Amino acid sequence: MRKLFLFAAIVFLGACARRHPPVVAPQAGPTTVKPQARVADVLPRPAVLEPRDGEFVVTPQTVIAADRSNADVARVADMVAQYIKRASGLAVKPSSGAAASTISLSITAGENPEAYQITVAPDRISVVGSGPAGLFYGFQTLRQLMPVAGEYEALLFQQPRPFAIPAVHIADEPRFEWRGAMLDVARHFFSVDDVKRYVDLLALHKMNRLHLHLADDQGWRIEIKSRPALTGIGAATEVGGTPGGYYTQQQFADLVAYADARFVTIVPEIDMPGHTNAALSAYPELNCNGTSPPPYTGTEVGFSAFCVDSDATYAFIDDIVREIAGLVTGAYFHAGGDEVKTLTPEQYARFVSRVQTIVASHGKQMVGWDEIAAVDLLPTTIVQHWRPKTDMDRLARARRLILSPGDRAYLDMKYDDDTMLGLKWAGLVPLQQAYDWDPLKIVPGIAPASILGVEAPLWSETTANLRDVEFMAFPRLAAIAEVAWSSEKAHDWQAFRARLGAQAPRWTALGINFYRDPQIDWRPIK
Repeated sequence: MRKLFLFAAIVFLGACARRHPPVVAPQAGPTTVKPQARVADVLPRPAVLEPRDGEFVVTPQTVIAADRSNADVARVADMVAQYIKRASGLAVKPSSGAAASTISLSITAGENPEAYQITVAPDRISVVGSGPAGLFYGFQTLRQLMPVAGEYEALLFQQPRPFAIPAVHIADEPRFEWRGAMLDVARHFFSVDDVKRYVDLLALHKMNRLHLHLADDQGWRIEIKSRPALTGIGAATEVGGTPGGYYTQQQFADLVAYADARFVTIVPEIDMPGHTNAALSAYPELNCNGTSPPPYTGTEVGFSAFCVDSDATYAFIDDIVREIAGLVTGAYFHAGGDEVKTLTPEQYARFVSRVQTIVASHGKQMVGWDEIAAVDLLPTTIVQHWRPKTDMDRLARARRLILSPGDRAYLDMKYDDDTMLGLKWAGLVPLQQAYDWDPLKIVPGIAPASILGVEAPLWSETTANLRDVEFMAFPRLAAIAEVAWSSEKAHDWQAFRARLGAQAPRWTALGINFYRDPQIDWRPIK
């Protein structure tokens, strides 16, 4: 009887609930996320930055106005839409016309194709590039004004959240045309995905060259179809004796295309005539004694060299340059030329002279480390300065120069004596030292027009994985990016410290393993 009574009571209450549903408080609409970024925190520092009153609110009614018949504009428009979707859950739609809330993307031909302008007003955001690269860099700046939630690839808010972007006008262009980084994939090998990740981080900071050190004593890292033993034998090892690896030509072409889409030019390097043990072990005829040395997994330098008086060596080099030149879209082929200790100056000079003509015959401009400055060079050949103490008079005569001074720009130098990773042959390179220098004052007497720009090398003797690379690169890579992009008068260490600290939430969202320099007040992520 008791069970029957309880069942009847439940049925009665259920019927009442259907006739008189419970009162539910109305759900509040989505609140607007206020601007999280300050326009003063943009990095690298823009040439013109004018904060204005008000803010632009991205809502479900916001549209992206872009000429989708232009592939470059359409690609950036898709990037903007994807970022907004991750940051807020809002699906902004493309539109060919204006609306009450519009993000406009366009290209207007200008003198510098990397220049851009951004105007954020309460009803409209306008991003105008002077070329496809300029529009892309405009997005990288706009990205810094949007919520860092957009950096989480897997993050999609279940409930759309409008967000605000502070009103501002920005007009910007780079100081130097060459704004690069180098990654040594020879001493330790890094996968295609690792290198693509590095490309993305360079692009975020408006850097446009990735120099890949593809061959050294410890390993050969790119397939050469006419010389299969290079990867069959020469690619097997790396520093410490762990397995090496290499990129197939298809993989390398895919990497080049990925970088091109982000306006990063791949600069391939095959170091020669020294740093060649991996090649010599695969092809003994490149060695003057005709024998194959054993694979090398140490870190000492200067013991290996091609037989530079042999025609077989230049036939080999021609094969290498021809195949790699066919894989890259950029104008450059780096031929190394550093730390050669087994040749006479005359042998070295003859070698460099002959190699630069081989490179030119395949439609590329040769780049070489600063030792090549002692040789009579073609007008198209580029010298890359790396030794802090070298013959500055010779460097001053270089027609084209990239600056990578080891005591400023080498990202594999230790931050301080307690840094576990890295070397210190060029001395310690703390963050301020990486930032506080003017490229035009490194080589006395050189014509400013001869300086193409700046590059930050990262050699991999002590970096075995991408986490190690990121730790050594960041935050110093951001400092080099500003040295290369922003005008000299814009450089201010104290102001840079504040702007750099503001990058911490974004870098954390991106998963960058960056060094928390104690001089910086790193902003917490929210």
